[in-house]
Amino acid sequence: MKLHWSPRSPFVRKVMIVLHETGQLENVERVRTVVALATPPGDDILKDNPLGKIPALVLDDGSCLFDSRVICEYLDTQHSGPRLLPSEGADRITHLRWQAFGDGVTDIALLFRFEYLRDHADPALLEGFERKLRASLTALESEAAALAATPFGLGHISIACMLGQLDLRFAQSNWRLAAPRLADWYAGISQRPSLVATAAKDDAPPAAKDSTSLINFMQKS
Repeated sequence: MKLHWSPRSPFVRKVMIVLHETGQLENVERVRTVVALATPPGDDILKDNPLGKIPALVLDDGSCLFDSRVICEYLDTQHSGPRLLPSEGADRITHLRWQAFGDGVTDIALLFRFEYLRDHADPALLEGFERKLRASLTALESEAAALAATPFGLGHISIACMLGQLDLRFAQSNWRLAAPRLADWYAGISQRPSLVATAAKDDAPPAAKDSTSLINFMQKS
């Protein structure tokens, strides 16, 4: 299999964590693929994923899966160990919900940063993104105990990748001070070998504007 991959994509990181957790890492060739919202995608990614997004997983038969949720669920059917996504019942819905939550917050954070880095950012859009991020962090703080009590799975992976993206793109956000129970959970889960091995890294040149201090969760909305 071939994976269109980037070391700074939180959605690619989800797939990489699943590969580590399920022992399938050696089955996948990683292909460094650069995509950006403001840059036309290259022919290499468009050939496999007409949406021009990563991750995209090319299977041995030449077909391609895209969207991290689809890829992760597929990979979870290709191993003999414990499933990262329960097959049925309330536990499955819990992990699907957390996965949607983590992915949704990640989308907001990426759009927030993109808008901020534009030459003429829209203040109303920035305020809207910021309010959604604050509300989401507050909600996840209230679920920290449930996250800790639930066996590790896809929901945890998604939320952990989202928090890792906050550390990468909003390094001075103080989200840990605003959500101490969530921070304790994240500190523990971050020690898993799969998360250590896939820590997000930015291999791109620094942006002209720095977004690391864009938001401070300890300030009032």
